[in-house]
Amino acid sequence: MTKDGILNPELCAAIAGIGHTEYFVIADPGLPLPQNVKVIDLTLTRGIPSFLDTLKAVSDDLVVESFLLAEEMKTASPELHDKTCEILKGLPHRYIPHEELKRLLKNAKAIVRTGETTSFANVILQCGVNF
Repeated sequence: MTKDGILNPELCAAIAGIGHTEYFVIADPGLPLPQNVKVIDLTLTRGIPSFLDTLKAVSDDLVVESFLLAEEMKTASPELHDKTCEILKGLPHRYIPHEELKRLLKNAKAIVRTGETTSFANVILQCGVNF
């Protein structure tokens, strides 16, 4: 067992196994998931765990190089958008249409499902290296 941080063994293994430039996704429970991509389903009840709590925990352990958000998040969920950018402060990012974000999911190394029900509560994290 780890001393601190993420305790979920499946999530710890996914973080440890991801490589440079690979995609790691944090998603709401409504996002259609592609077949043949590892899904770590953390959903418990509506809103638990939250997208932001999950993003904070993951980004504390994962080396993130940049991130992608759906363009629609800015207008449909501005508070969530702002808090997401605050957690990932200083990292390069870009916006893509939600449909394109869904197409990119097939390239993800892992997808973590949260209980978040706010619209467009999804992010693609592009992983970096710590050296």
